[in-house]
Amino acid sequence: MPNHVHALFTPCVGHAMFSILQSWKSFTAKEAKKELGLEGKFWQPEYFDRTIRNQRHFAIAHEYIENNPVKAGLVAKPHDWPWSSASSSGSAGILPACDS
Repeated sequence: MPNHVHALFTPCVGHAMFSILQSWKSFTAKEAKKELGLEGKFWQPEYFDRTIRNQRHFAIAHEYIENNPVKAGLVAKPHDWPWSSASSSGSAGILPACDS
């Protein structure tokens, strides 16, 4: 999405969601500002999280995320959004599980 990001993940034990998001925002802000020639703030400081209660809730959240670019009128079908897990060329996807 041009103005926000959706991520569906489970933090590994010992890693707080706040710290994960702070790290993501710091890295992506630096890279995006460098690429776009921008200065100043890039991300808003807050975030919205939701606890996934069960497999059905996960499926609903996953479908919502993949259909968000369609709903926003950016593409006709979820797999047309190149940064989506619905896209075969997307950079999103399943990452390795936490180390045991």
